[in-house]
Parts: sequence; structure tokens; C-alpha cells
Amino acid sequence: MPHLTLSDGEQLYYEDHGTGRPLLLVSGLGGTASFWAPHVTPLAENFRVILHDHRGTGSSSKSLIDYSIAQMTGDLLELMDHLDIARADFVGHSTGGAIGQTMALDHPERIDRLVLSATWTAADDYFRRLFDMRSNILRTGGVEAYVRSQAVFMFPPGWVRDRMSGMLQQENASIAAFPPPEVMLRRIQAILRFGRQDELGNISAPCLVIGAQDDMITPVYFTEELGRLIPGAQTVILPGGGHFFPISQAELFRDHLTGFLASTESIDDD
Repeated sequence: MPHLTLSDGEQLYYEDHGTGRPLLLVSGLGGTASFWAPHVTPLAENFRVILHDHRGTGSSSKSLIDYSIAQMTGDLLELMDHLDIARADFVGHSTGGAIGQTMALDHPERIDRLVLSATWTAADDYFRRLFDMRSNILRTGGVEAYVRSQAVFMFPPGWVRDRMSGMLQQENASIAAFPPPEVMLRRIQAILRFGRQDELGNISAPCLVIGAQDDMITPVYFTEELGRLIPGAQTVILPGGGHFFPISQAELFRDHLTGFLASTESIDDD
């Protein structure tokens, strides 16, 4: 399993699949590359697919630092430099979408096409209430209660009902690999501090914003707002799928993703 030693000495786990135009798949608060498992093989047929475990998650260092979206973006930039990737297409889900906004605003020369999936502009009262509740579950109920509660927030009820046995196995694996609770609590604080909505008009990369009508974590109004504020953005609202629609609606999500990547020209293609 390849690891990058970051500039501060911590370790970042990553994966590198396929050949072609670089495509970064950046996951959400859970932070692990495995979130993208349904998509790696089909996308690697046409792209060089890069994934990583965020610092604080998975097989990366469980650093007890003050996490921020800027810090997460910096780690990803170090990975791009390590892999000699000057520019890439970027797909960011949830927290990964906040990283994508930051990359597109602060390092536009590193982004070709930008896909923002189930992400947000800035924390509002609903978002804060939700993550205060999730933080309290972790503090008072512990790791198992936190992990077991996630399906209710992430997936449509019917999807959970029909896949309970497999979900329990995945949850057991997540519980065993869960970082120290304080690391996750600091990551939650990082997303609550994020907000670049006043700058979104400066994003120049071709952009697809995609969300789901029944997303409880990043409600559809965030997707609609991003689509309004980012110049020329394409907006897609799926009728269902919950927050984890890249998993529950994997083929439909990938159809929109690959269609967008094929239909937009990069700066270097002009």
C-alpha cells in the first residue's frame, strides 16, 4: 500500500489506478478512498484515477491537529506534486467538495474540470444542528453508536432495509478502523468553519454540481445555491439516493460524471 510522507512527516495513504487524464476522487468526512469502490474500475478504463485516505482517516496518519479544509487541500496538493500531476479533473463528495471549492479558488491552475457532489456553501443553522447532534452521538454514545447511526443519515430508508446484512458487515469494519474520536470531532469542526460562498463567482473551471432531492446531510438547496453562484455551472438534481447517492445510485451518478467530463473541454485542449 503506497504512502506519501507529507512535509510535516505524517503519512498519507493513496491509490493510483489506470492511465490517461488524471482524475482525483476525493471523499467526504469519513475520508477513505474505499468510498469510491463502485467507480474505480470503470473510471480507470479511461482515466488515471487517484484516491487517498484523508489525514486522520483510514490508513493515513491519525494526527491530532487542528483540521481545516485548507489543510486538507494542502495535503492533496502535496500528493499531486508527489505523483507529478500538474493539473487534474477533480470530483469531490461532501467534504471533498469543500476541498474542491478551495482548490478551484486558491489553486485554479491545478484544476481542469470540477465536479461538486453533495456539498455545501457554508454552514447554516440546519447544518450546524445536524453536526452538533452527530458530534454528541460520538461523544456520549461512542464510536459504535456513531457508526451505526450513519445509515439513517446517508441512505434512503428502502436502501437500508434491503441491504441490512451487508451494511452490518461494513459497519463492523468501520468501527474497527475508526480514528480516535477527538480526530473526527476536530474534522467536524473543520467543516463547520468552512465557507467560501462570497468567492464562488471567481471559479473559472467548468463545473458540474450534483445533488439528491432527499439528501439529509447537504440539503438540495446547497446544490442549487452552488449552481447559481458558480459561473456557467451545470446543475443536476437526482430524484433520490440520499447523501451517499454515488453509492446508492452509482450508475446514474457515473453517467452524469462521465458525460460531463466528456462534454467539456479543458484549458489545455483549446
